[in-house]
Amino acid sequence: MAKKGFPKDFLFGAATASYQIEGAAREDGRGESIWDRFSHTPGKVLDGHTGDVACDHYHRVDGDIELMKAMGVGAYRFSIAWPRIVPDGEGEVNPKGLDWYSRLVDKLLAAGIRPFATMYHWDLPQRLEEKYGGWRSRKTPEAFGRYAAVVVRALGDRVGDWMTLNEMPATILAGYQVGFHAPGAQEPPRVVNQVQHHCLLAHGYGVRAVREHGRPGSEVGTAHNARVYVPVYETDEHIAATAEAFRDHNGPMLDSMVFGRYPEKWLRAIGDDAPKVDAGDMELIGSPCDFIGLNCYRGIYIRAAQGASAGDTSGVGPVENVGAKRPIAQATPSTADLVTGNYELLPFPSSYPRGKADWVLFVPQAIYWGVRLLHELWGYKKTYITENGTVGEDALTADGRILDLDRLQYYRLYMQSAARAVAEGYPLKGYFAWSLMDNFEWSKGYHERFGIHYVNYETLERTRKLSGDFYAAVTQARRVL
Repeated sequence: MAKKGFPKDFLFGAATASYQIEGAAREDGRGESIWDRFSHTPGKVLDGHTGDVACDHYHRVDGDIELMKAMGVGAYRFSIAWPRIVPDGEGEVNPKGLDWYSRLVDKLLAAGIRPFATMYHWDLPQRLEEKYGGWRSRKTPEAFGRYAAVVVRALGDRVGDWMTLNEMPATILAGYQVGFHAPGAQEPPRVVNQVQHHCLLAHGYGVRAVREHGRPGSEVGTAHNARVYVPVYETDEHIAATAEAFRDHNGPMLDSMVFGRYPEKWLRAIGDDAPKVDAGDMELIGSPCDFIGLNCYRGIYIRAAQGASAGDTSGVGPVENVGAKRPIAQATPSTADLVTGNYELLPFPSSYPRGKADWVLFVPQAIYWGVRLLHELWGYKKTYITENGTVGEDALTADGRILDLDRLQYYRLYMQSAARAVAEGYPLKGYFAWSLMDNFEWSKGYHERFGIHYVNYETLERTRKLSGDFYAAVTQARRVL
């Protein structure tokens, strides 16, 4: 493949999330989150791991910024812990929490690193779950709107790039349908669809907060784990089928955010399980955004089909065969799967290349097709890859190195796909590696490593992996090597 380059203004970044790296769970006035409660509940997280200490980023932030500087990373996507800012989710604001993130932003800017702030990455204040039922109630998005206004007023003079909620489908389906993420609920479809509506409302409130309190020129979007489909091979027939499937299964969220309405095809399919929508809701949800972030790990192959095979989703496999990080965007059944069309989702054979986590199937074309179809179907004029990475074995050599050739090759292939999108004129403006370092991997605890830096969880020492060396070389050369 030709060595396509990236333009000078293309951003190379790294991404993390608050609960996964910060630790300091009970310091400086931080409140309890649903993940604190969930991880401390026996049987919910592998080996009883918690995020109490995690990577201790809260105390080691200076060194972690040095890691980014050494790699030539130009942007850093982090999330703000809602319970660190508003411990009970609503009411009193914690000044120590705001101060910590303010200092983080100042340090990033001093290092020449552009901050991208995510308002919510799954750590809902536990008090809101107890008081209102969490995302089941519209009281929670209303509280989120007030919290979002607080953080934008505090940081918006220096942070110009905002994301509202990270991976709403994960919150909705893993947290409230399947139940292996916090808060661990297993609700019927009508409740799940209402949770989706409330998350979308929160997104709208987050956009409003940036418009009202952000500095001039601020941009806001969301980090979305769209279910990415790719044609089994690139003929007109299979490309058209892929676009149809992509619209059908991502439409309930993307149509609402872009067009301010739910797709009629989806509403017909779910019938009486449709969410309750109040006056003004869809206008708020459809508040115009400046970009979309795509969290992209794998794709699902599509071929054109009619008759018995049309609309078949069985090939993606059951949840337990996919893994625990992002099953919902990749394979967990949702009400969007009730929508069918002239396409077939193809099963992956057991011999198909994948990472150490079974669900991370190597489908590098997913970045190209994700960016292309987001632009063609919903008109997005700016897209960032806000997460991309894989789980590796990450065995230490005798001299303490991590020669993660599997992750390096994954990054090479996926970044070639990103380069193709740029070369063909699709509006991809940046790429964030997931993750800057190994971290607490939700229900898998510390057993799955995504980082380009290895974390020794006994000493908390960071060591750059071979994949990190590769990423640093790419950021310098501005082309895939």
